[in-house]
Amino acid sequence: MSHELPKAYDPSVIEERWARYWVEERLFDVATPAEDTQDTTKKFTILLPPPNVTGRLHMGHMLNQTEMDILTRWRRMLGETALWVPGTDHAGIATQMMVERQLASEGSSRQQLGREAFIERVWDWRAHYGGAILDQMKRLGASVDWSREYFTMDERLSLAVREAFVRLWEQGLIYRGAYIVNWDPVLKTAVSDLEVTHEERQGKLYHIRYPLADGTGSITIATTRPETLLGDTAVAVNPNDERYRALIGKKVRVPMTGVNGGADREVPIVADDWANPEFGTGAVKVTPAHDPNDFAIGQRHKLPSLTILDETAHVLLPGSPYHGLDRYAAREKLLADLEAAGMLVAVKDHALAIALSQRSGAVIEPRLSDQWFIAVNKQPASGGNSIAQNAIDAVDAANGAKPAIQFTPEMYKKIYLEWMTNIHDWCISRQLWWGHRIPAWHCGECKEITVARETPTKCGKCGSANITQETDVLDTWFSSGLLPFTVFGWPQNMADIRAFYPTQLLVTGFDILFFWVARMIMLGCHFMLDVPLPDGSKRELKDAVPFREVYIHALVRDAERQKMSKTKGNVIDPIEIVEKYGTDAVRFTLASMASPGTDIAFSEGRTEGYRAFANKIWNAARFLFMQMDAAQKAGYTVSVGAPPSPSASSSAQVGALPETTPLETRWMFSRLSAVSAEVERALAAYRFDEAASAVYQFFWGEFCDWYLELVKLRLDFGENHTKNDITAITLASLVAVFESALRLLSPFMPFLTEEIWHALYNNAAPAKSIALTRYPLAADFPADAAADAAMKTLQDLIVTVRALRKELGVPEKEAAPIQLHASNRVLALADANCDMLSRLARVQSVEFANESLTGTNARSTSEFDVTIVYERQIDVAAERERLTKELAKFEKGLAAAQKQLGNEAFMAKAPAHIVDGLRKQAAETQMLYDKAKTALEALPK
Repeated sequence: MSHELPKAYDPSVIEERWARYWVEERLFDVATPAEDTQDTTKKFTILLPPPNVTGRLHMGHMLNQTEMDILTRWRRMLGETALWVPGTDHAGIATQMMVERQLASEGSSRQQLGREAFIERVWDWRAHYGGAILDQMKRLGASVDWSREYFTMDERLSLAVREAFVRLWEQGLIYRGAYIVNWDPVLKTAVSDLEVTHEERQGKLYHIRYPLADGTGSITIATTRPETLLGDTAVAVNPNDERYRALIGKKVRVPMTGVNGGADREVPIVADDWANPEFGTGAVKVTPAHDPNDFAIGQRHKLPSLTILDETAHVLLPGSPYHGLDRYAAREKLLADLEAAGMLVAVKDHALAIALSQRSGAVIEPRLSDQWFIAVNKQPASGGNSIAQNAIDAVDAANGAKPAIQFTPEMYKKIYLEWMTNIHDWCISRQLWWGHRIPAWHCGECKEITVARETPTKCGKCGSANITQETDVLDTWFSSGLLPFTVFGWPQNMADIRAFYPTQLLVTGFDILFFWVARMIMLGCHFMLDVPLPDGSKRELKDAVPFREVYIHALVRDAERQKMSKTKGNVIDPIEIVEKYGTDAVRFTLASMASPGTDIAFSEGRTEGYRAFANKIWNAARFLFMQMDAAQKAGYTVSVGAPPSPSASSSAQVGALPETTPLETRWMFSRLSAVSAEVERALAAYRFDEAASAVYQFFWGEFCDWYLELVKLRLDFGENHTKNDITAITLASLVAVFESALRLLSPFMPFLTEEIWHALYNNAAPAKSIALTRYPLAADFPADAAADAAMKTLQDLIVTVRALRKELGVPEKEAAPIQLHASNRVLALADANCDMLSRLARVQSVEFANESLTGTNARSTSEFDVTIVYERQIDVAAERERLTKELAKFEKGLAAAQKQLGNEAFMAKAPAHIVDGLRKQAAETQMLYDKAKTALEALPK
């Protein structure tokens, strides 16, 4: 039966088919090990950073998923139980914004719908639009276990979130209090420090005169936010500031604060170290309800806090002439009134760092608000370390020991620890409707709070039935921070926890290092310490961590290394690129540029090049299939051996080769061994670029460019062909090498390799997928140093002859004799492989010379001199220029080598093999220098 493969490689035809096949066949599903079995298989468990349910795939997702998929496929093919868990995040703020916009376009609002109807509307929206990004993942072939797909608002996860909240409350680690928070007046909710960006803007510093209450004078304060003086409850000066020492303890009247025509508010002048004598006038107004530093001053001096702005940042002071005005409109009116009253002393330019909400872009309003917090630095009531301390200890092991969690690149460990060391209590409440509603009920009678796992019918303190549930929902990062254990069944079902926790790796971007990575470490270390190990013993911190390693990948930028943004118009849509070049080419582009700590300058030109690479492999497969079919017609038995299963031992797949095995085949197996080791080393170190480069150079540079050309010498199935062992060995080896090379490439280009691999077996493959076979190992193939050295010499000779032919203008199809001066080893190689030289370098014959070869037709390397016997008028000037450049290059190399060899400190410390290598390199360079100098001197003057 002949092998079928279309003439043209069209990724759009094959990719959707295989993507659908992988999902339908559930090839990557992982079952929970039975309780009564001893499962000793090594696990590789990894969580997909859950994209927002509102999301669409961008290049950051594509990079993240490409890296995760390469690692998961590789680990699976190494025989590990590879479980990649997918899911989406309910994305509280983002999703609520999306649905509110939809309602606004219909002339409605969430307030008009009411809470329950609005939440139903969000669920409807999620059903229609929420799965888009996971559908894109399926199309791109992510090898996840789709049977374990989760959504963070699923009932099972919602119960786990409630359980976690209640346990933290019972341990005294959750509290409710009035604190200054970052308030988004557009979304009307608190946002965390991590959801705030800062932008440098030119602002003003206003000097405003406050009269002393006793009429003896005034004090001038400096502020950047004059509108908040409506909430002032003090003026602060530094206790060491001589200008104001006599005023401490006196009272001032805050201008424009009278309500309903009444007198202005009187407030004290307090001494506080926060006041900086060098800033402005040295005196500052104190507004505890609208500035975090002022709030701290208010706490120290027991000042009242007056909230003067509502949730939309409009003035909330009935009876005040500023009531109902937006904060900036109030500022303008207030400044005009102050100036009219002669109290605006000066206005100066002043640079400001404006806090902006990442979500809405609104200017953040510091606001005193009742919120829910986790006390991260507090010891639990049951004892043990604080949440923050455990999270620090997990990453920063004592006494130089290996930490429970390792970061790559390691610089992120320092960044993480600096943040954790200075962490504040975590505000976990959000003033939204979409999300996990806080399981707390307020009593209308005794004002106490009841926190419960099940909805209570009465107050837990006084027994009153007059209770209402808290309206706030939990921060999205609270529920996603629990995922490493809640996706495996915590707290009800522990079978998966025993099998798959901790996960082995987290691959993510720097942008969510604190949002998500730190939260998972904090919560995982806290909750999982209470869960026994599978053998029933107590779990230590090293086994409570959510993952063993964190790999932080880089940013994907445009080809000019600019950050992608809609405003710049340089955003690259991965789906468009995939449709143009195919998924495999895009994956390979990202992998080939992915190195720890280095951003990726995504180039469509590179992708086009890797599309050509895929085409090269396709054509190589077609050539192989033609040879297999021709061999079968010539009477050869053509078969493709079954590859090892992932669970097979690492004993050699290819045993000792027959003595008659041609040199190029021995070399090819040896290279397979070396490249397999190189890829394994690179992937283990997350050097995707080095792994991709090794596979690319092997497949294109060695297999296609050299091996396929050389095997054509052995595979001539013409009419006069006679069956022989060399042809049989070559054909069997070619098939084995190609099948192994497909497996080597498979994690990087899964679609292409799946298609060709099944075609290789005539759609009767020994496994459902190439992804379920074993990854090539170095020990699978016979290493052969002698064959490596021999092929390198022959390749150097062929490349040198090709270059010389081009320089001399020898017609491409014309064969020409060569003369060769070299060692006996090289001469013997050339003699034994004349057919190789003839096919690949158009060598007509080889004449062995007894003396060094010089002249314009000669070239030299450290191993040989070669000349082409071909008459042509030489461009003496060009040849002189070439030789002069070579001399300069050799002189530079000699100087560098002699400098190192003359460095006593270097020579004393350097290993012997390094020194020997340098001496050998210097001797070879000196020889080449002498030959080039002789050739230069021989040129006509």
